[in-house]
Amino acid sequence: MSEQQRTPVIEFDHNSAGHSADTVGDFRRVREQAPVAWTEAWGGYWLLSGYDAVFDAARDDDLFSSARHAEFGITGQAITLPQKPMALHLPIELDPPESQKYRSIMNRLITPRQVKELMPMIEKYVDMFIDEIIETGEADFSTLTGVPAIVTITWLGAPLRDWRRHAKLHRAILAEPIGSEAYRHAVEVELPALSKIIEEVIHERRLNPTDDAISFIVTQEVDGRPITEEEAFSMIELLISGGVGTTAALTGQSLVWISEHPEVKQQLLDDPGLMQTALEEFLRVFSPTQALSRTVMKDVEFHGVQLRRGERALLAWASANRDGADAGDTPDEVDIRRSPNRHLAFGVGSHRCAGSHLARPLARTIITKILERMPDYRIDSVSARRYDRQGVNTGYEYLPATFSPGERVYTDEALSDFEGPEN
Repeated sequence: MSEQQRTPVIEFDHNSAGHSADTVGDFRRVREQAPVAWTEAWGGYWLLSGYDAVFDAARDDDLFSSARHAEFGITGQAITLPQKPMALHLPIELDPPESQKYRSIMNRLITPRQVKELMPMIEKYVDMFIDEIIETGEADFSTLTGVPAIVTITWLGAPLRDWRRHAKLHRAILAEPIGSEAYRHAVEVELPALSKIIEEVIHERRLNPTDDAISFIVTQEVDGRPITEEEAFSMIELLISGGVGTTAALTGQSLVWISEHPEVKQQLLDDPGLMQTALEEFLRVFSPTQALSRTVMKDVEFHGVQLRRGERALLAWASANRDGADAGDTPDEVDIRRSPNRHLAFGVGSHRCAGSHLARPLARTIITKILERMPDYRIDSVSARRYDRQGVNTGYEYLPATFSPGERVYTDEALSDFEGPEN
């Protein structure tokens, strides 16, 4: 394609160190240049950074495909840029109507009623994580972001001893620099090892189903026939990869911001009901999933640019959420009373996050219990360390905090009871 056809052209790489150093500012820079623009990074792709462009693209599956397309060289994970060598994830890597067959299973698996039944387990784990540190008066709050991992693994019915391995694996895939030794080890060693364990569990549940989520999935039907073990694995790995990372990223960033704004912290302590709208605002400004990719399926003009069949596009949810066109006059300010709040943190359209019913109460419980049990906590933002790479998920790997020591809730149980040997 000629330079003229690709205009506007920008310098942008969502996986670069420069972007990770200031994701908000970098997205603002390119959004002000053009809400849809071409970058040569990673073989070239269209960056959709404006709210309207992202919203329209996410709702047009015929034009912006989420599926893998070997004819365009996309044989790995299609929704990430660059594509990752991972197993097919269902339903997010299919387009309607095929995706709806698996989406309907997800929708029946994660309902508000079923999540309500999970709340005692969620609350217990949150309290247990806090128990591990509350007597010390100082701790690394990033350990609390392990809650989504242990909750997800428990709910699914996978071996509980592996919850920490899953957390480390998916954090590495999302946040370690591409090409680094840590990234290579995660993709080439840990991912195959944990995948084999999940495959064994799936086979066992097929023979002897229980009442866990894996059993629910493996006993479903697709097109009038039993779901295959390969299809079940594709759905379960998606639930793990989505469950262990995004909520952790959201809670870490929210806790930092609350610590930096003691007057808002006091408002949340005085009126816990504010957490409902506050969480939606945290989702908007701290979008845990920064962006996901699509493949253009036809030649067409879209928001003033000429797209060509086979080109790649990156839908930047995080940028769209700070687009003044929809976020009002203060898109970069955190307003815990902002309403309505039409953020795109969970996406929109046929692939809107099916796990949102679980993510919201999980994040809300973590933040609320920390405020209840550690109301005077303070995070040393200067010493805190962000993920090395922020292209897909933003978050912190180190959050040093101080607080007044408190008492444990569960005196006879410890997280070590749920862990296997270090790997």
